[in-house]
Amino acid sequence: MLRRFGQVAVLLALLVVEVPAIFLTATMLLLSFALGMVFLFPPQVRLIRRLAKLNRRLMRQWTGIEVEPPYLPKPPPPVPQADGMYRSDRTLYKTPRVPAWNNRWKWLLTDPATWRDGLWLLLDPAVKVALVPVFVVLPERGLRVYALWSELLLGATSASRLAGQVTHLKRTRNLAADSQAAEMRRIERDLHDGTQARLVAIGMTLGAVEELVDNDPAAAKALLSKVRDASSETLTELRRVIRGIHPPVLAERGLGDAIRALAMDSPMNVTVDVDLPHRPEAPVEAAAYFAISELLSNAARHGDARTATVDISSNGSSLRITVTDDGLGGADPAKGSGLSGIERRLAAFDGVLALNSPPGGPTTVTMGLPRVLPERWGGYLPPALPRWKAVALISLWCTAWCPTFPQGLVPAIFKIFGIEEKAWFLALYLPEVWQWPAICGMLALGITMHVAAMRIPATHSPERWMPAATPGKPWCS
Repeated sequence: MLRRFGQVAVLLALLVVEVPAIFLTATMLLLSFALGMVFLFPPQVRLIRRLAKLNRRLMRQWTGIEVEPPYLPKPPPPVPQADGMYRSDRTLYKTPRVPAWNNRWKWLLTDPATWRDGLWLLLDPAVKVALVPVFVVLPERGLRVYALWSELLLGATSASRLAGQVTHLKRTRNLAADSQAAEMRRIERDLHDGTQARLVAIGMTLGAVEELVDNDPAAAKALLSKVRDASSETLTELRRVIRGIHPPVLAERGLGDAIRALAMDSPMNVTVDVDLPHRPEAPVEAAAYFAISELLSNAARHGDARTATVDISSNGSSLRITVTDDGLGGADPAKGSGLSGIERRLAAFDGVLALNSPPGGPTTVTMGLPRVLPERWGGYLPPALPRWKAVALISLWCTAWCPTFPQGLVPAIFKIFGIEEKAWFLALYLPEVWQWPAICGMLALGITMHVAAMRIPATHSPERWMPAATPGKPWCS
C-alpha cells in the first residue's frame, strides 16, 4: 500500500513539470504558426513526446498496462535523383538536409498522434486532480483508471498500426526485391562465365573437327573426345547452376535431406541435426537452405574450417538454425563475407542473424525465423483462460446490458421526449436534479462493463484467446 501511495505521489509531483510544459509548448506552437517560426515546432513536439513516453513507461511498470506508441513511421531519408540533386516538392537541393527537414516537419505535423499528445498534456492535470479522491481511498484502482485514461489518448490506433505494417511490408518487399536481383545477377554471371563459355568452346572445337574429319581423322577423333569431356563438364556446371536456383532435392525431399546432400558435397566434415515434425513452406525452406549453403561455403573458403555442425529445430512457431565451424573466426558482415546477403534473405521473413566469431574461432551463426511455423509444431498451446477471468467474463456479459439499455439508454429517451412513465427505470424515481447524472452514470457503467468484457479475452494472450484455440482442453482452468 505504501508503494502505491508513493507512486501516486510521483504521479502528482509530475504536475510541477506538466503545467509549465503546457504554457511553454503552447507558446512555441503559437510562435510556430502565428509568426512563422516553424523551427520551433519540432522541438515542441519532441518535448511533449518525451513526457508521453515517460507516462507510458510509468504505467507499464506500475500497472502492467502496455500503452503502445501510436506514432506513424518516420519518413525515409531523401534519395538523390539521377543528376545527384534532391527534390522537395518543386525545389531541388544539392544536399539532403533541407528535404530531410521538410519531410520530418510534415511527418510531425500530419501525424494525428502529435495532436493527441498535445490534448493529453492539456487535460492531464485536470484528470489527475479529479482522481485525487480515488488515489487517496483506493490508490491501486485509481492508478489503473489513470492508466486507462493514458491509453485512451496515448495508445496506438488502428491507423497507426496499419501505417506501421505498411511501412514494414514496403521495407520487406524492397529487401526481397534486392535479394532476388542479386540472385539473378549471380545466375547470369555463372551462366556467362561458366556454361556459356564452355558451350562456345564446344562449338569452336566442333568447327575444327569439321575441317579435320577428311584430312586428319585421327586429330578429329581426338578433338571429339575433348568435346565429349567438355560436354560432360558443361552438364555438371549446368546442374550446379540449377541447384543454385532451386535444388531438386529441396523441392522433392525437404530441407533436412537437402542440407544432408549439401553436407555430402562439402569439403568439410559436416554434421547435420534436423528436428522438424513437418516441412516448412517452400519459401521458408529456400531461404534457410541458401543461408546454410552460404555459411558452409564461407567456412570452407574463408575460414579454412575442417568440421562444421548444422542444427535445425523449431521453437514454438519459430524456426531456429545454428551453424558452427572450427575455422579461423573473425567473420565480419562489413567485410563482404556474404553475411549481409544472408541478412537480406532472412529479412523477408522478419528473420534475424546473430554472429559470434572471435579471432581464432570457432564461429557460430544463429538464425531465427519467427512465426513461420504452425504453433503446435513446438507443442505450444495458447494459455487457457483462468477460472476467475472466465467467471468475470460471463458475469460482465450477463449484466452489462442492464445499466446500458433499460437503466441508461431507455430512461434517457423517456426524458428527452417527456414520457411520464417511470416503470422500473430507477433514475426516474430520483429527484429531478439527480435524474440525468444517474442516467449518465448508468450509461458509463454499462459501457465500461462492455469494454472490460471485450478486453479480458483480448489481452489474455497475444493470440487473442478463443475457446477453439485449444481443442481437447477445457476453456477455463
